[in-house]
Amino acid sequence: QLQLVESGGGSVQPGGSLRLSCAASGSNLDGYVIEWFRQLPGKGREGISCINTNDNQTLYRDFVKGRFTISRDIAKNTVHLEMNSLKPGDTAVYYCAADSNHHFCSRLVCYDCPYTHWGQGVHVTVSS
Repeated sequence: QLQLVESGGGSVQPGGSLRLSCAASGSNLDGYVIEWFRQLPGKGREGISCINTNDNQTLYRDFVKGRFTISRDIAKNTVHLEMNSLKPGDTAVYYCAADSNHHFCSRLVCYDCPYTHWGQGVHVTVSS
């Protein structure tokens, strides 16, 4: 059974950077789609970026393009989300999710795909 554990959250000033990690265990991530979601305070969860390990395609929502980078460390069975130029509006709980359905990351970042595997989430606070 695939298990996901996020790390790397914390507090940072506006303009700062953080790197989130999504470490997988129980299964290799080959063949999975991994997506990063976030839940802003008082709002629903939103997908922000995904990576398809079948073809290494990466997708981003417009509001993070150019600031966030998703990548995969095959040796560590981990997916990272490098977040730069952080804004107060990026304050949220960030989750990673994985599924074997490659359609979840094919043309657009999926808003509400029913990912099977989820991490527990990490807090990111951007404040001066």
